[in-house]
Amino acid sequence: MKSIKFLSIAAVAALFTACNYDVKPESLYMNEDQVKEKIADGKLYTINEFLDAFMTEEGNYLSDTSMYRTRATNGDGIYLFSIDTLPTTGPGIYIRGRVSTDDFGGNFYKALVIQQIVDGKQQNLRLSIDMGSASGMYPRGQELLIRCNGLAIGRYSNQPQLCVPSYNNNTNAQHGEQKVGWAPGRIPAPICKQHFMLVGTPDESKLQYDEVTIAQCVANYSDIVGARKIDGRLVILKNVWFDGKYNDQSNGPSLCVHYNPETGVGNPEVADSNADVFAPTTNNVGYPQSRCITDGSQWTLVSTSEYAKYAHYYLPYEKVGDAIVYGTYKGSVRGILGYYMDNAGYAPDQAK
Repeated sequence: MKSIKFLSIAAVAALFTACNYDVKPESLYMNEDQVKEKIADGKLYTINEFLDAFMTEEGNYLSDTSMYRTRATNGDGIYLFSIDTLPTTGPGIYIRGRVSTDDFGGNFYKALVIQQIVDGKQQNLRLSIDMGSASGMYPRGQELLIRCNGLAIGRYSNQPQLCVPSYNNNTNAQHGEQKVGWAPGRIPAPICKQHFMLVGTPDESKLQYDEVTIAQCVANYSDIVGARKIDGRLVILKNVWFDGKYNDQSNGPSLCVHYNPETGVGNPEVADSNADVFAPTTNNVGYPQSRCITDGSQWTLVSTSEYAKYAHYYLPYEKVGDAIVYGTYKGSVRGILGYYMDNAGYAPDQAK
């Protein structure tokens, strides 16, 4: 018994001793000299150079026995889903950029976007990561140096992203037969920690927004290939408002209904997807409806996750008598520009 007690006391003493240390900032954040030293074994690419060098149209995962999901292409040579693996060995392949998203609001789930300013213009890339509360590790404004060797660059719904290959065989999903196959998957958290390095301390003031009009956004919908390098941009749309509508794929914009999004209309057991909130429930099927914004001449969509903290906030409205009136509150909308198209059978202007 004495030997057991001795070992137990020793283990506790060792535990307290191991916890007695200070974390020095220089051990967490790289400076520019350390960046130069790190990339000396290879090449540092701008984001667009990286896409041009390593992301091909078909990818290198496509073969007779290794198929993408059937929604990837309609046979016209353009692929909405693709995977290009990057060499594990050889010269280092590096990119760098500043994190432009956060997941505190719940609207960016297991994903980051990085921004790089080249000659005064934005270049952006999505990072698909299997990590909850990623902003705790990679906060908004934090610059990252990423060694891409051993990872992959691909497109998920036409959106370029750093990823790993992932195979989906869930035939029970909605339209599951169209979704079986290879697609970009999330980089596991331990792999992220091996490849992502912090450069300096977070500084949100260095993020750049582009002021754009809805017309400029809509004009890029039809350019499926060109939209890839615009996806992920930080943008500001001024003098716009929510008009209380959602996009019905078959009929165009339709008016939402004003009611409690958690109880529905007439049936308290069913929550309806047409409530005039930012992101009503999907009833576990599909994706939440996007909400329309307009500048009076054209409209586009604002997408919010149904798991966002503000998902059930009402769209801005004013009550005039018994009437619900939208459009009395006008202003600017800031966000991440997204060109998402997950089905090659859609016409370009139906991209979500």
